[in-house]
Amino acid sequence: MSDSRAALRYAKAVLAFAVEKKAANAVETDMRSIVATISESKELRNMLQSPIIKEETKKESLAAIFKGSSEITLGLLGTLASNKRTALLNEVALKYIILNEDLKGEGVAHVTTAVPLTAELEKKVLRQVAQLTGNEVTIQNKVDESIIGGFVLRVGDLQYDASIANKLNNIKREFTNSL
Repeated sequence: MSDSRAALRYAKAVLAFAVEKKAANAVETDMRSIVATISESKELRNMLQSPIIKEETKKESLAAIFKGSSEITLGLLGTLASNKRTALLNEVALKYIILNEDLKGEGVAHVTTAVPLTAELEKKVLRQVAQLTGNEVTIQNKVDESIIGGFVLRVGDLQYDASIANKLNNIKREFTNSL
């Protein structure tokens, strides 16, 4: 939990600095590149998590991998290495992207359903989310049959679980607690 809060603090600090330098969108592009690179490379994930590899080595490797990045992004990489927090890089990048989208009034609503959303239902969800958050969002639909029915909606840090699986779990919990 504290790692998540630490990642959020780093992301907020980088965003504030990037906004001040009028480079928030360029840094967001870098952060998207970092997330994509980390997700594609098991070796990079292992290096970032490794307590054996020296932070200076990690810093040099990250600087080489992301050498075309902005000075702000390179500064973040150096700061994370200096503070022995390179394991947080992916989470910091993800949180930065979310924070910058919120700042721009954009966002992504992640909707998990048992079956793909229809166009009509997608429009209804977009209207409701815009009404709740006041922001325009785009929808990313993930199909997960294990939720049985209903949906799980996640916008930023907010999550609403209206899935059948969640309701069944709640009933099961109530039943076992009443025995």
